[in-house]
Amino acid sequence: MDRHKGIAFCGLACAVCSKNNECAGCRNEGCEDKEQCKNLQCCKAKNLNGCWECSEFPCTGSELDNLWIRAFARFAREYGEEILLDLLEKNGKDDIAYHYRGQLNGDYDIPETEEGIFDMLLNGKR
Repeated sequence: MDRHKGIAFCGLACAVCSKNNECAGCRNEGCEDKEQCKNLQCCKAKNLNGCWECSEFPCTGSELDNLWIRAFARFAREYGEEILLDLLEKNGKDDIAYHYRGQLNGDYDIPETEEGIFDMLLNGKR
């Protein structure tokens, strides 16, 4: 975990991303798609730390269309970024994969609802 990369504006967890060695994270101006990223551009324009702070959350036509990204952002809204990072770190040590080796999907893609993702974050795999 590279905690200083934190949580992206959209809710992606840059801190645990499998691309950590090649990407500095969007908060560190490392995102290769930063010019096209609706979430990053909107948060910067509105001076927000993340989409979860926006009165229009969740918007559509952005990364928030992805269930687990939206769930992570909503989790940050309800519990805070630090708790989200703490749980991602704990769950990673308990073999809950943010990304499977060589892939951009992982265990958080399995639940079919935001509530299921919250449950996995808070309670691990069942």
